[in-house]
Amino acid sequence: MKKLSIALMALMACAPLIADEYTLVWNEDFTDNTLDRAVWNIEVNGDGGGNNELQYYCEKGVTLGTEPETGKKCLILTATKEDYKGKKCTSGRVNTKNNLYYTFGKIEARIKFPKTADGLWPAFWQMGNNFDQVGWPRCGETDIIELGNANGIKNGTQERFFNGAMHIGSAWNTVWCDAQNITYPYSVEDTFHIVTMIWTPTSIEMYMDMDSHPGVAPYFSTPLEPNKDPNYDRQLVFGKPNFIIANLAIGGNFPQIWDINKISALADGPRSMYIDWIRIYQRGDANQSFVCPSASDPIEQANAQGIEDVQGDEVQSTKVMKNGQLFILRGGHTYTLTGQQIQ
Repeated sequence: MKKLSIALMALMACAPLIADEYTLVWNEDFTDNTLDRAVWNIEVNGDGGGNNELQYYCEKGVTLGTEPETGKKCLILTATKEDYKGKKCTSGRVNTKNNLYYTFGKIEARIKFPKTADGLWPAFWQMGNNFDQVGWPRCGETDIIELGNANGIKNGTQERFFNGAMHIGSAWNTVWCDAQNITYPYSVEDTFHIVTMIWTPTSIEMYMDMDSHPGVAPYFSTPLEPNKDPNYDRQLVFGKPNFIIANLAIGGNFPQIWDINKISALADGPRSMYIDWIRIYQRGDANQSFVCPSASDPIEQANAQGIEDVQGDEVQSTKVMKNGQLFILRGGHTYTLTGQQIQ
């Protein structure tokens, strides 16, 4: 315990204090019986993710269910060693592309990562929502957390080794990458942990377990700087709307394992990544944005439930979450979802 305390103190040294000035604008807790397909896309492909990964992503790799130790209802991404459509394993990957996207804010997720050794590659990340128009890497990629890197396997520290990263560029073979690795003082696998990214117009920072260690230093921190070449202008590329991605990859370039028989993590059966919840907070600054243009959007629900008689098309509505309850802000007033003015 003494060694753990010393290591944590080192991580917390000179750590910035972050004022909690954010308001919750979106919360996904996966407590419904079915995944909200107006928000979530389930990816189905065996293309290897551009990294020579071994899995075939399919719908059966994505389920909603209960994490067995805590009883929490979760989104579950499951990796399985099996023959499927020419591949030797299956897994799950989801995203919110074109359904939910945002610019800047505090993005958090409570995740239980599986034991990765050897060969599993779980990740929680985001990409520019202009992906369909400009492709990768021009859209920009921000890896909020990745586990399972070959260096962790090599050093025998894979339970404590993880990274954040950013990628931009003009083409796949001219990518600029900033990957910052850390070996943590405790395991971040096989129990729930909260991962936080704070994304502003001038910087991106990523934190592990700020709930239990509020002064902890970021494991990834980088300024968003301009560049004469728009393909490498971090301020430009990472100043646009992004969508969420979560996946559990198997093998490939990151763990540097390309043989399914060397994926020891699946030797005793399937392994799962459990996501308890995902939250997006924003400060309401003019340069921030949040879009979820689905039929289940709370503002659309409010319009259908009676708030239309107090609003005009020329007045903009925004939604805020306070003390676990959703309200609509419109025309300088606060309303409940049923249209009752409370302020």
